[in-house]
Amino acid sequence: MTKKIAVVGAGLMGSGIAQVAARAGHTVVLRDVTDAALARGLSGIEASFEKFTAKGTLTAEDASAALARITTTIDLDAVADADVVVEAVFEKVEIKQGVFRELDRICKADAVLATNTSAIPITEIAAVTGRPEAVVGMHFFSPVPLMKLCELVRGFKTSDETLAAARELAEEMGKTCIVVNRDVAGFVTTRLITALTVEAVKLYEAGVATAEDIDIACRLGFGHAMGPLATADLTGVDIMRNATSNIYTETKDEKFAPPELLNRMVAAGDLGRKSGKGFYAY
Repeated sequence: MTKKIAVVGAGLMGSGIAQVAARAGHTVVLRDVTDAALARGLSGIEASFEKFTAKGTLTAEDASAALARITTTIDLDAVADADVVVEAVFEKVEIKQGVFRELDRICKADAVLATNTSAIPITEIAAVTGRPEAVVGMHFFSPVPLMKLCELVRGFKTSDETLAAARELAEEMGKTCIVVNRDVAGFVTTRLITALTVEAVKLYEAGVATAEDIDIACRLGFGHAMGPLATADLTGVDIMRNATSNIYTETKDEKFAPPELLNRMVAAGDLGRKSGKGFYAY
């Protein structure tokens, strides 16, 4: 059944979520705070669809129809009648809580309110609403149109119905889901990748091996599609640092403490692919 999906945040993740929702046949409203951000997001969606059509995995007609199902807005009230709202704003708990306070105020009573957070406990975000049972984690992976996994996360009060609705939507988008039943910081996937990345950064920082050789070891030794340092560059060094910080703050487990090098790279603006330099130059 066609639904109205609202995506709050038109960055790389938000625009990717909007793209797969529209391709699945849903009506999508993509919201951000500036027209410039929306224009960048829509441009990214158009470019992604062009790649799919060039490869022959999507017809031009289907791409055009999917694009026509996406509208953009800077007005948060435009998401009020959405069946599912997926928040994909910056990975800071205060920012996400601010969005959810507003969603709780304006969204219809039976809406599912989802967050794309990769590390912040869902319960902490849901607590600012009057409907924590309707809040769920839907952690997509970048690039969203290509990555098949969606990590569904129960908050302390997330209802079975909310979880089921989130799974249904994710599967309609072509995703395979795993369910995280305990709302621990970092869930399953982020805890695993941050622990590996922190150790990789420490090895690189100590001069044990080059970034390239550390990544080769993970690709050829463990069968990973991409090494941890290249993954950090793709995701964003700042995003990775924030994820490790969030998990460390929650757990006080030293294996998640951000290495000094990671903090310095963020301070210097070496954020990976999006800045042109991270552990590698682009």
